[in-house]
Parts: sequence; structure tokens; C-alpha cells
Amino acid sequence: MNRPHYILLPVSPLFIAFSLLCAFLLNLLPWGHFVGAPDFVALTLVFWGVHQPRKVGIGTAFFLGLLMDVHDATLLGENALAYTLLSYFAIMMHRRVLWFPMMTQAIHVFPLLLMAQLVQLMVRFFVSGKFPSFWYFIESAVAVVLWPVISMLLLAPQRRAVDKDHTRPI
Repeated sequence: MNRPHYILLPVSPLFIAFSLLCAFLLNLLPWGHFVGAPDFVALTLVFWGVHQPRKVGIGTAFFLGLLMDVHDATLLGENALAYTLLSYFAIMMHRRVLWFPMMTQAIHVFPLLLMAQLVQLMVRFFVSGKFPSFWYFIESAVAVVLWPVISMLLLAPQRRAVDKDHTRPI
């Protein structure tokens, strides 16, 4: 099965900022507290950590985590810690993940998202002593199902045309 290999154009820093802003705004919507609603900021951070580790790093993850902590009114640093660890491990395995097809990438992303949820759960458990139901972890499974869609959307501006346009130099 031969699938086309695309040479991607360089990503615009404005597009990265726009995608992170859109993910943050999606997390602000009222569905964020429903069972199975994915964490779009975490998913976008993993995507950019895998695809552009030099442009979106641990500092960006920490800042977005603090913003999510303020929005969720959780313990300050809970999401920041989870997103920082998530970004670190995404950057650590970025060379390996890009060699795989999209569905295998999703399988590699699942433990990262699950680990971020476990960190958030441990912090909440230590502070409040309450354990949510096991349906809490369905969020990672939904995010993994969305991984191919998010990847196609975020890579779309970077893809070159399959057929060569003779009016462009590249």
C-alpha cells in the first residue's frame, strides 16, 4: 500500500498560536465538564510537541496549563503540571511517532493523554480525597479517536499540492 509522502511547508507561528487559541476556546465551551469531552488543549499540545517541538515546548504547555487552571478554578498548577509532563514526553518521542501511520500515531498518543489525566486525578485525589468514576478516563479514548481529524486539520496549511503547479517555484 503506497501512500503519498508529502513534503510539508514550514509552519507559521501565527497558525500555531491560532490553533492553540482555538483549542483553548473549545475547552472554554460548556461541554468541558461532560463525560467524554476531550481536552483539546492537551491534544493540540501533543500534536505540536510531536510535529514542531522547537516552536511549541514546555513553557507554552505550562502557560496554557495555568490558563486552564484559572478557567477551571482548580488547584493552581494542576493542569500546568499535567500539560508540562505531556509536552515533555511528546517532545521526547516526536522522532519515533512521525514514522508511523496515523492510526499507529494515535495508539502512541493514548498513553500520553492517559498519563496527563492520571496526574490531574492524583492531584485532585490528594487535595480532596475524592475519586471520580472510571468513566473519567474515557476522555483520553475520545481524544485518540479525534487524533486523525486533528492531525489532518492542523497539517492542511502545510501540505503541498499533489500535482505540480508550474507557476510556483517549489
